[in-house]
Amino acid sequence: MNFSEADIGRIDWQKGDGLVPAVAQHQITGSVLMLGYMNREALQQTLQRGRVVFYSRARQRLWEKGEQSGNLLKLIDLRMDCDVDALLVTAIPTGPVCHTGTATCFGDTAVTDAQRLAFLLELEQIIGDRIADKPDGSYTARLYEQGMRRMAQKVGEEGLEVALAALSEPDDPFLGECSDLLYHLLVLLRARSLRLDTVIEEMRHRHADRSRR
Repeated sequence: MNFSEADIGRIDWQKGDGLVPAVAQHQITGSVLMLGYMNREALQQTLQRGRVVFYSRARQRLWEKGEQSGNLLKLIDLRMDCDVDALLVTAIPTGPVCHTGTATCFGDTAVTDAQRLAFLLELEQIIGDRIADKPDGSYTARLYEQGMRRMAQKVGEEGLEVALAALSEPDDPFLGECSDLLYHLLVLLRARSLRLDTVIEEMRHRHADRSRR
C-alpha cells in the first residue's frame, strides 16, 4: 500500500465539511461491505492501526469498526477517487460487518458473478487454514499429510469421475463431481505453494497470446 501522509493532504476535505465517504470493499470477494465516513484523524488512525477507523456522524467521534463486536476490518489498501473527495478502503473483515449479523451492510446475497466466483478464493484460504491448524477430523489436513502422490492421485480420480458423470449422469451429480475436482485441485495447488490466481493469470496470458494471432 502506497497511501501516505502526503495523500491525506491531497484530499478535498472542504467539499464535505471535513468528511469524505469511504466505501469498504472485501479484498478477496470484491463485495461492497459498507459505507462510512472519515475525517482527517480517522484516516490517519486507519493508517497507523492497520484497522479501519471511521468518524461517526451520529456520535460525533471516531469509532473503529468492530470496537464493540470484535468484527474488525483489517486494512489492505486505500485509494482516492479521481475527484479526491471519496475513498475506497480494501479490507478483510474478521466477522459479519453489519450490526444485523449479515456479512455486509447490503445483506448476505452475492450480487455479482465475480462475488460468486470469489468463493473459490475463500475456499483456498480455508484449505490453507486447515493445513496449518490441523484440526481434528479435517479431511483436508489428513489428505495433505498423505503427501503429494496421494493428492495428485485424487485429482486424477476426480477428473475421471467428472468425465464419466458428464457422459452418464444428470446435472446435479455431475456438478457434485465438478465441485470435488475443483476442491482437490485447490489442495494440490496449495501443496505446490501455488495459488489459484497464478492459474488464472496463466489463462489470461494464453488468451492474450491467442487473440493476437
